[in-house]
Amino acid sequence: MKIFSAAQTRAWDEYTIREEPITSEQLMERAANRCFTWLMASYPAQQHYTVLCGKGNNGGDGLAIARMLAHQGKDVHVHVLEFGHLGTADFQLNLSRLHQYPQISIRFIQQPDQLPELIGPTLVIDALYGSGLNRSLEGLSAQLVQRLNESGCICVAIDLPSGLFADSPSLANPVVKATHTLCLQGYKLAMMMAENEIFLGQIHLLNIGLHQGFYTYCDTNFHLQLLDDIKPLSPARPRSAHKGNFGHALLVCGSIGKMGAAVLAAKGALRSGVGLLTCQVPSQGTFIMQTAVPEAMCTIDKESDLISESPTDLSGFQALGIGPGLGTDPKTAAALEKMLTSFVRPLVIDADALNIIATHRHLFKLIPPNSIVTPHPKEFARLFGESANDFERMQKAIEAAHHHKIIIVVKGHHSMIVCPDGKVYFNGSGNPGMATGGMGDVLTGIITGLMAQQVSAVTAARLGVYLHGLAGNLAASAVSQPALLPSDLLDHLGAAWLSLD
Repeated sequence: MKIFSAAQTRAWDEYTIREEPITSEQLMERAANRCFTWLMASYPAQQHYTVLCGKGNNGGDGLAIARMLAHQGKDVHVHVLEFGHLGTADFQLNLSRLHQYPQISIRFIQQPDQLPELIGPTLVIDALYGSGLNRSLEGLSAQLVQRLNESGCICVAIDLPSGLFADSPSLANPVVKATHTLCLQGYKLAMMMAENEIFLGQIHLLNIGLHQGFYTYCDTNFHLQLLDDIKPLSPARPRSAHKGNFGHALLVCGSIGKMGAAVLAAKGALRSGVGLLTCQVPSQGTFIMQTAVPEAMCTIDKESDLISESPTDLSGFQALGIGPGLGTDPKTAAALEKMLTSFVRPLVIDADALNIIATHRHLFKLIPPNSIVTPHPKEFARLFGESANDFERMQKAIEAAHHHKIIIVVKGHHSMIVCPDGKVYFNGSGNPGMATGGMGDVLTGIITGLMAQQVSAVTAARLGVYLHGLAGNLAASAVSQPALLPSDLLDHLGAAWLSLD
């Protein structure tokens, strides 16, 4: 699913008005009706509504919703921020229509003593600014947002909580903390950022019927990948296939006390559909690996408790994943450097392998093009520097992916798959129960196994991340989010694959 900027969304409105054709007032009425229908379905017993409006089109949406609520017999109070200028044409039209409903209380806020008293029984609709904002709220607007946030009332934001920028960071700004956000037609980039969760509440995407032609032909670098986007990426398995058709993957993993990470990665790789799997492990880890994962073969490091060498011949492997449970011993760092110079195909690099690269900066230039690195935010900071906010982290990832010609998977809420060409795919599967040790090891295994099957690196990253999150969702529905373990996720990878059929 494409994610458009605020400017592109405005252009989409204009395209719809021109090509459907439809008037702007009719389009506003359609959007308001979608919001009204959601309110009636979600809060059927709610009687008291307070609608806070600016004088732009978001405020026009609010006025139209207020009219529909009054027509339904609800008790509606409208408060309009007044700064002495006319509103947009559609705002003014809907304001004139509201005067036909004398039961609606309409008040204009021109000074602090006119701020509404917001009390518990009322549901507040935030139609102040929506996604059209381009500067931080101040003065009366900021005071109204503070009053709303302190009220404890249920708040439903129309399109985007007021004060939140659609395409840039808002952390220092006064922003409405909504209970629900009714997102009109398309997700906004701000909704992909974990730092904005406190403002967005539950997000509900409402289709307001914008013209499909614009969506088809307008390009964007930002996408939210959902099930229908991932299904075409699933590699085919011919009826006449044998294990050689699905590649041989090598995982270099494990050290004393961290063999669990190696086992989880190996199981993830095997559940990816790979034909053959070999794991290079410390000698003391061999018994653990071959007992826990009998389907995997092992090459045995000469060191008992760490990785110190590269297999002599890497030519027989279609993919190499390195990092889970690896440790950062100098001997391991030397082995990593040798593998980076010896393996000619893209690698999957995670965990301690990333930490080694962060402290041995010369290794960056040895990473083969189209390799996949999978840092969590702290590992990302070690590699590319600290970020003041999620937008800055994303921009650093875009620049690093382009410079190093690699795919960067930044794990977290809506994990980002950042490609060398500047495209960013936010993941639409997963849940907070997956925030536990070992989940990333499983992901490394899955992506490595997919890479061995000769799919492109971008496809392996996108498909692997989505499958991982989907299996996590299925597992959480069975065992709950708090009790969710990486082994539960592994047990549900088969069902996740079936969902792609």
